Amino acid sequence: MDTRRRAAWWRAEEGRVSAFVLALMLGLLALAGLGLDGGLALAAKVRATGQAESSARAGAQAIDLAAYRATGALRLVPADADALARRYLAGIGATGTVTATIDTVTVTVTTSQRTQLLSLIGIPAIGAHGSGAAHPQRGVAALEP
Repeated sequence: MDTRRRAAWWRAEEGRVSAFVLALMLGLLALAGLGLDGGLALAAKVRATGQAESSARAGAQAIDLAAYRATGALRLVPADADALARRYLAGIGATGTVTATIDTVTVTVTTSQRTQLLSLIGIPAIGAHGSGAAHPQRGVAALEP
């Protein structure tokens, strides 16, 4: 009789998922999503920072040659530096903001990384920002005064 009860109990549980197992699976899926999508978001931030730094370096090439030849002062033409940095951003397909002064080009790149697993719980994308700045420099092997 004991084996009949056991067999009946096992048949009664067929095809059912307990609330504990369901909560455990959702928790594991959320942790996997944070690991995978967190890594993708970090990679997107590193990529955005590299793009911003490269764009700022491109803008820092807009040196005011007339002032440099006349006085030796190393400064930028802000409008040209802005245009060079924006052209670089457009060339790599990135979007961002550019600010150029006579001695600095600052670029901030904004991007969005689509999520893989977190989209299942309603988070479709994670935003990433990167920034970089560059100054005009003199010298090839070392900075010169």
